[in-house]
Amino acid sequence: MQFDHIKIVMVNTSHAGNIGSAARAMKTMGFKHLVLVEPKEFPSQEATTLAAGAGDVLENAQVVNTLQEAVADCALVVGASARSRSLPWPLVNPREMAHQVLALPSSEKTAVVVGRERSGLTNEELAICQCHVHIPSNPEYSSLNVASAVQVLCYELVMSSVSLEARDKPAFGVEWDQKPANSGQLESLFDHWQKTLVDIDFLDPNNPRTLMSKIRRLVLRAQPDEVEANILRGMLSQVDKTIRKS
Repeated sequence: MQFDHIKIVMVNTSHAGNIGSAARAMKTMGFKHLVLVEPKEFPSQEATTLAAGAGDVLENAQVVNTLQEAVADCALVVGASARSRSLPWPLVNPREMAHQVLALPSSEKTAVVVGRERSGLTNEELAICQCHVHIPSNPEYSSLNVASAVQVLCYELVMSSVSLEARDKPAFGVEWDQKPANSGQLESLFDHWQKTLVDIDFLDPNNPRTLMSKIRRLVLRAQPDEVEANILRGMLSQVDKTIRKS
C-alpha cells in the first residue's frame, strides 16, 4: 500500500504533543507526509517524545502559513468537521471519505485536514474543502483528540485500500481523460467569478450573503477537471470583454 499522494494537514495545533502523536498514528498506518499550518510550537521536544519512533515524519514535516498554501497542489481536499454548519455541505463518514480519496488516481494529491483542538476548522477553512468528514462518536461525549482523529481517518484509508486491491477499477469504466483541477486553480476560478459577478452587478460586495459560498459548493461538488475549470474561466473572460465593449 502506497499513500505518497496523501498528505495529513494539521491547522493551528496548540499542543505540540498532539503533533507528535499524530505523526506516530500516521506512521503506523503507512503515511509520511505531514503539513502543519501555523503550529503554536514546532519543532518541540514534546512532539519528538510522543512521536515514539516516527521522528522521520516530524523531520520531514512541512510548515506553512495558510491552509490555502498547504492544499494548493491537491485535487481533493477533505476537512474534518465535528459539527454541522449553517450552510449544508457534502458530509461523509470516514469510510465514505476513504472511498472518495482512493477513487482518484494516485498521481493526484489529496489533503485530509484536521483543525484546532478546541474549535476545529473555521467556516472559511471548511469552504476550501470539497467535502467534510465527520467521525461518528458518543453524542454524550463527542470530544475526540485531534491525534486520535488522524488515526481513525488514516485507518479507514488503509482498510479501503485493502478492499480495493482486488477490484481496482476506474469509477467511470475508463481512466478520466483530464487531470482534476487542483485547489489553487479552483481558488483562482472563484476569485475571477466573484470579480465578474460584481462587475455585472449580480453580486453586491457590501451585502454578498451566501452567494459565493453556494457557487463554491456547486463547483466543488462537481469536482471539475483542469479543462472544465479553464472552460469556466474562459466564459468569465468573455463576459469581461463584453462588459468593456459596452
